[in-house]
Amino acid sequence: MQVRLSPGVEDLHTPTSQASVAAALKRGVDVAVSATALLVAAPILAVVAVAVLLGMGRPIIFRQQRIGRYGREFTILKFRSMAGGDDRFSPGDDQARLTPLGRWLRATSLDELPSLWNILRGDMSLVGPRPFPTSYRDLYTPDEFRRHDVRPGLTGLAQVNGRNKLGWAERFAYDLHYVQRWSLLLDARILARTAVAVLRRQGISAPGTATAHEFRGTAGERQVPATAGRGSR
Repeated sequence: MQVRLSPGVEDLHTPTSQASVAAALKRGVDVAVSATALLVAAPILAVVAVAVLLGMGRPIIFRQQRIGRYGREFTILKFRSMAGGDDRFSPGDDQARLTPLGRWLRATSLDELPSLWNILRGDMSLVGPRPFPTSYRDLYTPDEFRRHDVRPGLTGLAQVNGRNKLGWAERFAYDLHYVQRWSLLLDARILARTAVAVLRRQGISAPGTATAHEFRGTAGERQVPATAGRGSR
């Protein structure tokens, strides 16, 4: 499948002879930026944590097992954005469970701030394919699973080209293009475009759902609203 990329992205690649150096630099940038961001954003983290506690109660942090590099699993950390444990809400209805505070956190991407700890730990990178739930593992084709050849990212090529509005085949096309052609320059461009996308609040929800469609395999692009604990959050 052909994907539409921003000017200059198509021909970017990391030469094999420089791959190890580039990977080390990428990891160094991840550590430096995530550590600095955690320190600078500490007051914001504290305010959001209190807001979640008062608005939704415990737990403050949403934890879910995700598939990481080489298929290894890790626990992703995010601020909680959905209500739960209450009979007023249907367990499969994200539209009902997503609170006003949760909508705002998602729209501003503040719910993602705890994931900086995942980056510092080495579970994730600043840029890479988004990590998906472990329930998706057996649904990938062998080619699609190659998205796990690199660390998953806080943002990625798919996120700056439509995010949740993309169909799954499109997402994987962008992910695989990134895996095959990644470079530090491409990462820098994706980060710059991410800042614009966050400010414009682009692609937050998939059509017909408050969050994203659940992945059921790319055959036929069958999509249903994601259920709690299984959807791409």
